Amino acid sequence: MSASLARRERADLCDLALVLGEDAPTLCGGWDAKDLVTHLLVRERRPVGAAGIVVGPLSALTERSMARYRRQDFGVLVEKLRSPGLSPYALPPVEKAANTLEYLVHLEDLRRAQPDWQPRALEPADLDELWRQLRGGAAFLGRSLPVPVVFHRADSGAEVTMRRGPDPVTVTGPVVELVLFLFGRRAVAGVEITGPDDAVEAVRSADLGV
Repeated sequence: MSASLARRERADLCDLALVLGEDAPTLCGGWDAKDLVTHLLVRERRPVGAAGIVVGPLSALTERSMARYRRQDFGVLVEKLRSPGLSPYALPPVEKAANTLEYLVHLEDLRRAQPDWQPRALEPADLDELWRQLRGGAAFLGRSLPVPVVFHRADSGAEVTMRRGPDPVTVTGPVVELVLFLFGRRAVAGVEITGPDDAVEAVRSADLGV
């Protein structure tokens, strides 16, 4: 049985991190590659520290957990990240639901921060898996959208409503680009946004992220 998309994205992120080195830039604010790796380790292996990722007032817990990891050798950290270890993320259903989009986005955070990056060509089955995740999680994933929005998949014409309502904005692009747009990587997401002018502007200026 081949590895899941989530597991393959994890492996590719680890491989690229080692090639680029710990100081390589990412699209995650001021984070470098080591910061990104430590973030992912805290998320999976430090439940108390991970609480600050989603609960703002607890962010100091996350920062302390990341600081402890940062004192370790980068290569050691990357090898720890290669496997979810003894955590719920090792369970295939959890890994699929929680890590498929997470690792895709963070791999692109690392790839697209480099000056020579090029779009990847994912397999059709992988694109369909990403689309299923968007469609199945639309209500949750689209909660930060300020106005009604429909995602239009450029390669197949399929659509999913990310936020319901009249006169929706349509965001069109390849599946990977739609995911990146939804996760707040608007500057590097190759999408087209159409609809009522004021609604389009609201989407363009929204602070998106999941």
